[in-house]
Amino acid sequence: MELIWNDGGRASSGFVGLAGDCVTRSIAIATGTNYRDIYSSLGAAAEKSARDGVASSVASRFLDDLGWIFIPGSGLPFQSEFVPKGVVIVHLEKPDSVRCGHFCTLVDHVVHDTWNPSDEDDYVMMGYWIRPSVEGESTLPMVSSNRRASAEQSLTQKEFDKILHRLRALDNTANNHASTEGEKRNALRMMQTLMLRHNLSREDISDEDNVDNVHFARMACPVNGRRACGWEKSLALYLTKEIFPMTQCYFGVKGNRSFIWFYGPLEDVENSLVLFRELLLTIATAAHLQYGGHTRGSGASYAEGYVRGLPRYQTTSSETVEDEEAVISQSALILARSLAIHVAAKNWLKLECGISLVSERGSGRNQQDPTAASRGKQHGSTHDLSNRRSVKRITQS
Repeated sequence: MELIWNDGGRASSGFVGLAGDCVTRSIAIATGTNYRDIYSSLGAAAEKSARDGVASSVASRFLDDLGWIFIPGSGLPFQSEFVPKGVVIVHLEKPDSVRCGHFCTLVDHVVHDTWNPSDEDDYVMMGYWIRPSVEGESTLPMVSSNRRASAEQSLTQKEFDKILHRLRALDNTANNHASTEGEKRNALRMMQTLMLRHNLSREDISDEDNVDNVHFARMACPVNGRRACGWEKSLALYLTKEIFPMTQCYFGVKGNRSFIWFYGPLEDVENSLVLFRELLLTIATAAHLQYGGHTRGSGASYAEGYVRGLPRYQTTSSETVEDEEAVISQSALILARSLAIHVAAKNWLKLECGISLVSERGSGRNQQDPTAASRGKQHGSTHDLSNRRSVKRITQS
């Protein structure tokens, strides 16, 4: 199924930080209701914060009260032919997992979510909700989540932004060593009052290094055959280390296909996927033209050399000491930022997608063609990837 990235209006409502908010997000998208209103209503129904999700029974009662009709899924696979067109909220589960449920919204068989659960073959449908008046029809949600805000809504958002700004200022006062004990107590008391009045938590006002404001996503690229070639994995790792250091990747097998998933900040993931597919096609085509294939023998050796030959971006020895120190200092800041994003992305992957990654060792090929590998490395070194912050176009001389 196709994916349209949609957070349901979470960011525009002023929320920050990671959250297992699939129920809130899916209902906000499907109904066109303000995310904050759904968040508050679900929290009240569950008698706890909706930040880390609510029980499916709470979501079912909530949708029943809204007049939506539940259709049992009977464990059917999550495929478009088993879901009607129109606006549908689907409840998914993984039978072999203790806690791996997910709610998402489909609009005319297109997934509106922050990741695409149809990439996971082991999800089954426990059921789905539809509105009785639009069953089987092609329609948009009641109100688009990307609609232009009204004057009243804009005013509400401005007021909310002021509240967040006030809370952060009070938080700074409470944690400032220069503040007196009285000032700290007053700041904490005012913070507590404001947070209770507006149903906020400390996570909502966190703004550390802007990591909490990052929009994360996960996207998959299928590769040839049951097992990904070593050079295909190396290419994915090259992109995450050299071109888009904020992204990460992992590998998996479903049925007779291998997949490489990129995850991290939304824009970087999209660009990583585009560049990976482009390089994948370029290298495989070159190997086929010269050696008749890219999965084994000389063709695979050529492809492996090609990836090793792609440019690496490192400090050159010709720089002055002052320049080198500046580069090292800047690199340290970039590395710290990347590590913070990596940790947040892995937490998001576990919390939102129910995926915990494990490391494993693979064995290399025992058939190598040094000549083909050397030729591939020479060809790979001719690529110009200097513009590393945008989608790359590959040229070969």
